[in-house]
Amino acid sequence: MSDNFPLNNEQLKELVKKFPTPFYLYDEKAIRENMREFTKAFSIFPVFREHFAVKACPNPYILKILASEGCGADCSSAPELMLSEMSGIKKDHVIFTSNETPASEYQLAYKQGNIINLDDITHIEYLKNALDGKLPETICFRYNPGSLKHGGVNSIIGKPEEAKYGLTRKQILEAYSICKKEGVKHFGLHTMVASNELNPDSFAETAKILFELCVELKEKVGVRIEFTDLGGGLGIPYRPEQKKVDYNVVAKKIRALYDQIIVPADLDPLGIYWECGRPITGPYGWLISTAIHEKHIYRDYIALDSCMADLMRPGMYGAYHELTVSGKENAPKTEVYDVVGSLCENCDKFAVQRSLPKIDMGDLVIVHDAGAHGRAMGFNYNGKLRAGEILMREDGSYKEIRRRETVEDLFATLDLTGVADFN
Repeated sequence: MSDNFPLNNEQLKELVKKFPTPFYLYDEKAIRENMREFTKAFSIFPVFREHFAVKACPNPYILKILASEGCGADCSSAPELMLSEMSGIKKDHVIFTSNETPASEYQLAYKQGNIINLDDITHIEYLKNALDGKLPETICFRYNPGSLKHGGVNSIIGKPEEAKYGLTRKQILEAYSICKKEGVKHFGLHTMVASNELNPDSFAETAKILFELCVELKEKVGVRIEFTDLGGGLGIPYRPEQKKVDYNVVAKKIRALYDQIIVPADLDPLGIYWECGRPITGPYGWLISTAIHEKHIYRDYIALDSCMADLMRPGMYGAYHELTVSGKENAPKTEVYDVVGSLCENCDKFAVQRSLPKIDMGDLVIVHDAGAHGRAMGFNYNGKLRAGEILMREDGSYKEIRRRETVEDLFATLDLTGVADFN
């Protein structure tokens, strides 16, 4: 965890007067500075672009900030394609990386001029049928290296050979051959085999796998890969003892492999793309909650006015998020709490047996590193209304970029007009 929360206790209290908890807070200045650092590190490649994983934080205000810093987008659904378009991220700056995709969503991606990244060899014919018998001029395929990939494997994404994603090596050679015969002119290669990984060597391993496959495709199929999408998976230091991934180290390790494999094969320039979400916005978003109950039975509990429906990761993955109590950051950690929400599930816990300062009712509790896969993974079980989102602008002002849900939002898809007469 980076010690980067931008507000002191008094400033946060003032903000809560205007925007009652719970809500997500994002720091525009920090997001921009981080994106510039990321881009600078990978500028050692002839062609580079980050395609922000929209799934991580699907808000058009965040996307517009990133677009202004040169980002593209990686999308996995029609609504994400629409959000990218309305945020000014268009055409080949959008990669549609979807799986088990309805025809209508392929049609939208094609209409918008986005790059379509296919997840299976059978999807070639499916896409062709969806597009009235033709294929796009540019096609990308997602490669699943199976047991070739060792680093970065964890419970979030699972072992590649157990994952539903991507083509095998044998299939991918055949897939490019089919598309070449169908008249496809431009090709990309993609993989996504790690999640929340902090070891730079894992990303070098991924790059080596893709670069070697690029050479094999040229030699065996006669296809020149124009860009490789290394996926995402760059982690962030959720725990205080962890360190941030050094973007420069990762870039230099991959560049060494590029010079060793790609340049001698006469495949230079080869575009290097990422589809990172977590390291771009994760450390610069926080879930702000208020302590509203305490309970002392077999354990000591502190209950917040937010719950797992607002932040799923701890309950779903057992993921760790650092918690601080506003105004008590330097107070001694004299208590051990389970910090919980109000969902009717015993896994609705933000922290389990966590050492914290004594928490009083009304204290503001900050859940750190929640700027990616936080609000985006919210849900409405138990009829919970999801938190809103607040953006702290570079000038210190605040913009509500998503209001908190209302009961009317929750009931909007129900036929309430006819229920009284229903027998």
